[in-house]
Amino acid sequence: MSMPKFGTPGIRTSALALTLGLLPLLAACGGSDSKSDSTSASNEGSSSSSPATTTVNGATQLTVPDGVDADTKKQYIEENAIAVCMKKQGFTYTPHVQTSTAADPYASLDGEDYARAKQFRQKYGFGYYAGVVYPNDPDVPFSKAAMAKRTSPQDQDEVGLTDAQKKAYDIALTGPPAKTKAEEKVGGCSETGRVAAHGPALSAAAEKNAEKARDDQNRANGLALNGDAQLVQLAQQFATCLTGQGITVSTTQPTGMVDMVRLDISRQLPENFLSMSKDAALPLLNKDIGIALKDLECGKKFRAAYFPKEKAKPYYGENA
Repeated sequence: MSMPKFGTPGIRTSALALTLGLLPLLAACGGSDSKSDSTSASNEGSSSSSPATTTVNGATQLTVPDGVDADTKKQYIEENAIAVCMKKQGFTYTPHVQTSTAADPYASLDGEDYARAKQFRQKYGFGYYAGVVYPNDPDVPFSKAAMAKRTSPQDQDEVGLTDAQKKAYDIALTGPPAKTKAEEKVGGCSETGRVAAHGPALSAAAEKNAEKARDDQNRANGLALNGDAQLVQLAQQFATCLTGQGITVSTTQPTGMVDMVRLDISRQLPENFLSMSKDAALPLLNKDIGIALKDLECGKKFRAAYFPKEKAKPYYGENA
């Protein structure tokens, strides 16, 4: 089996909730059939144009940019380790790390950056119908251009390989095929990269304890945010403003208000919204733009206070 060659970009989990829920409706992700030299790797190895070098045995290595967060740094470590591992087995692997929020169509969805969100929403609304109206615009969530850009790194790692060599490449990258579904797990150089970035896998018991600790902390963070007096007051003002604009309010909890309007709309989308005609999508996009801008303006003060506090107490939802 082949694997996507870059990890999930470093964007807020609340913005990912919709994305992950809708991805099964879109084109499936996969590695590309493609074998580049180190020069093209330096230009295409990452959406942030991170410079590349090579090891003594010729494996491409991305240079970790200054100032990246810990999770992004681990993505670089993982991808670089995979490249070294694959080279030792006679294959070229071009590391890819998608980190540029400037090129990320999902980064404007939650309204954290007011000016940028306003610019986005004035043209695309929440992005639901914009992909149909602007199919060739890579900055639109769910457009054909955006999906191709996010799921198909442009390298040439498998060009020129025979079918047998491609099979060997996949085994080197992810390990041999499992004999049963219960035995399925990622191995090979992908596992080597994961261990390099995150350390050895925990035992089942230790992983269960770690997951419980994460869930407990997440729940505590949610309670703290929803109990914050300033956020509660601003959330009420936000809700009153939305109601005055004719927009239904389904929750007034601070952790829910931040994405409430967008997610409520997502639950009412027509089943064919990704495949409808441009003429059918355009009036729906115009309506979406109006609602998205009202939501942004009503929530301006709330979001300005919420996001700094949420960074200090990260919260990703009870069921995320």
